[in-house]
Amino acid sequence: MGEAIASVAARRLAKRHNLKARPMRSPRLPAVALIATLLASPSSGAFARNTGLIFVSFGSVNHLVVIDPKANTIVKNLKTSRGPRDMLFNADHSRLYVACRDDDVIDIIDVATLEVVGKLDTLSKLETFGIDEKRRRLYVVNHEGASLAIIDMGQNIVVHEVPTDGGPGGIFVGEDGRFVYVASIVGDFIHLIDADRGQVIDDVVVGTRPRHIAATPDGKELLVSAELSGEVYIIKRSNFTVAAKMAFSLPGRGATVADFLLTRDGRTAYVLLGRAAQVAVVDVPTRRIRGYIPVGERSANVGITHDEETLLVTNVFGNDITAINIRSHEVTASIPLDRRPWTFVIDD
Repeated sequence: MGEAIASVAARRLAKRHNLKARPMRSPRLPAVALIATLLASPSSGAFARNTGLIFVSFGSVNHLVVIDPKANTIVKNLKTSRGPRDMLFNADHSRLYVACRDDDVIDIIDVATLEVVGKLDTLSKLETFGIDEKRRRLYVVNHEGASLAIIDMGQNIVVHEVPTDGGPGGIFVGEDGRFVYVASIVGDFIHLIDADRGQVIDDVVVGTRPRHIAATPDGKELLVSAELSGEVYIIKRSNFTVAAKMAFSLPGRGATVADFLLTRDGRTAYVLLGRAAQVAVVDVPTRRIRGYIPVGERSANVGITHDEETLLVTNVFGNDITAINIRSHEVTASIPLDRRPWTFVIDD
């Protein structure tokens, strides 16, 4: 009965969004050093893990910049495959996965040695992706092809290709790997995907141009940014409905939500308002804005150090990363880059 209901729901969603059902396909992907990569043990090298090193991708050049924030210096230009964009650490930060769009691969970097130790082929022009290490599944968002490819990393095959609405972007993989959430930038909603069946089983409408998805530490809610409408939506995961909406607007400036992050306890969100050149400090339980931290114009990405005392913000116009003391709101450092950054992650 459950399968029948899910199948009917999927057909209704496909009809509603004019999505054609796409059969499961299982092409074997090229090996591309896959076995050596997945079986290699973590290496020891010049850098230990959890050092606070910042990895910056640019999209337009074929390397990452690795920054030591303690000295505010670049320690390495790390060569990658073409077009590096989105990046994810594995659970213990021994590996960094890098989406290289122009070569249709994910490079895997040994964080200790700062070297590429292998690649995963993806068969798509990927920009964002998710990983389920326990299930050995790779979830690749195909923005141009409007689909989500679910790849079995052990067998090196595509087990499902799930059609989505136009412009899929942000992705969040559920803690147990059963469900995956994908933002449709064109359709302005979030897909709920059953990863085992390879089907969209539900969706929820949010604001204009949803991009980033994150879960609260207790796993009960999702936060979703709506870039152009200047909002953050809070979705209740138990019934997949919108529980609340936070709107951001500053007099004479407007606001776009470029990025956001949650503190480890989930009680505070830092919401980067790109056009307004501010970071809104939000009390998540009450949904109230506690204050603002000024940042550079057209700031695109925000991160936070492990001690949760310093925000790191990329500045598109300034081609740099700015470090800001959260309590004093003062700029404590500015790290120059030679071009516009795509995004960054912190080994912390």
